[in-house]
Amino acid sequence: MSGIFNKFRNLDAYPKINDDFYSRTLSGGIITIASSFVMLLLFLSELELYLNALTQTKLVVDTSRGETLRINFDITFPALRCSIVSLDAMDISGERHLDIRHDIIKKRIDSHGNVIETRQDGIGAPKIEKPLQRHGGRLEHNETYCGSCYGAETTDEHCCNSCEEVREAYRKKGWGLSNPDEIDQCKREGFLQRIKDEDGEGCNVYGFLEVNKVAGNFHFAPGKSFQQAGAHVHDLLPFQMDSFNISHHINRLAFGAYIPGVVNPLDRVKWTQITPSGMYQYFIKVVPTTYTDEDGHTIQSNQFSVTEHSRTGDRIQYVPGVFFFYDLSPIKVVSTLEHNSFLHFVTNVCAIVGGVFTVSGILDSFIYHGQKAIKKKMEIGKFS
Repeated sequence: MSGIFNKFRNLDAYPKINDDFYSRTLSGGIITIASSFVMLLLFLSELELYLNALTQTKLVVDTSRGETLRINFDITFPALRCSIVSLDAMDISGERHLDIRHDIIKKRIDSHGNVIETRQDGIGAPKIEKPLQRHGGRLEHNETYCGSCYGAETTDEHCCNSCEEVREAYRKKGWGLSNPDEIDQCKREGFLQRIKDEDGEGCNVYGFLEVNKVAGNFHFAPGKSFQQAGAHVHDLLPFQMDSFNISHHINRLAFGAYIPGVVNPLDRVKWTQITPSGMYQYFIKVVPTTYTDEDGHTIQSNQFSVTEHSRTGDRIQYVPGVFFFYDLSPIKVVSTLEHNSFLHFVTNVCAIVGGVFTVSGILDSFIYHGQKAIKKKMEIGKFS
């Protein structure tokens, strides 16, 4: 049995030295304290990395097809009235959504940013007393109301019972509504009076759009839009205004769901219009992103980068408004939140302890032998 123990003893890679042969030095003590401090710092750093999850990111080609893109927005126009702001969206596939109202909320705000009224988009029609019928007479008892569309009827049975329906009929025809006071429905509903009542007010518009996942644009501009001679135009005549202030604050703009740790570049961006007329354009590159948290929950969303361009002038030479042009990147970012394994942590800690111990030993040996050589030369008088 003693022979087996002796064989194991011969395999000892850590031979022991008698305490009588140890020589302790001042430099060795200083190096020991310094190396212990370095070890402690590196250990705490490694412990922090182990306790906190790390985001691993890689780039892949986006192969998704037939998906839609959700655009969430919250934009404030301090000097543009809610009754004249409209939202349009269109893309390169030819799909157009004009004067979008669903899933959009408007808040009337005063000059100090306080909310006056919150309502779904659209101008409501008050109760009508004896409105003008399409045939020219006034509405009588036991008679069904059918208002005139003033030449914009699509069929013989087409009725326009509110100012909004007349404006919509004109928009579909590609016509501008020059004088709302000449329209019975608009006159009775007080269309122009309502716009005048909102003088000095602003508007906060928030909601979301669901669009095709192709390049396109959406924009906020005054007036109803329509196609005329192949061009996209806005009818500004009904408002009887010479200028429109499109100063705006983008409280939030996101293409998809919120991704933890990602700050969208247009959040809390402000632009103030100085001249009477202006157009502001944002050119956005959307990057599809897949984010997976440490519990395995996956979020399909998008990040984006943006450049800006503005056009201003003393008179209206182009459609005043805020335009967002977006294009999609063919590359997708895949981000995964992961924890380092315990074995990885132990391996790194061992590397830290062994590495610092080895380097400090080399440094101590260099200093010790250097001091010894210098002392020896001084004793024989050869050091100068």
